[in-house]
Amino acid sequence: MTSWQLQEAKARLSELVRSAELKGPQEITVRGEPTVVVLSRRDYDRLQRRKKPSFVEFMRGSPLVGIELDLDRDRRPAREVAL
Repeated sequence: MTSWQLQEAKARLSELVRSAELKGPQEITVRGEPTVVVLSRRDYDRLQRRKKPSFVEFMRGSPLVGIELDLDRDRRPAREVAL
């Protein structure tokens, strides 16, 4: 990953953007400390797709999909409890 000082990044913003698009993420430092990473839209979208699936997506992706389950309800009355 290429590292840019903030002053240099401001002065050469167009080059920074092209580099992020063509070469991958570009790091910007402030006072020598890594502070920000500039990503191409393609890289950003790829990272966004890694979100947790919804509950429905999770269930549909289960290795148990297609297995028949016995979901019959027990119709017996509830047991007696002394209160």
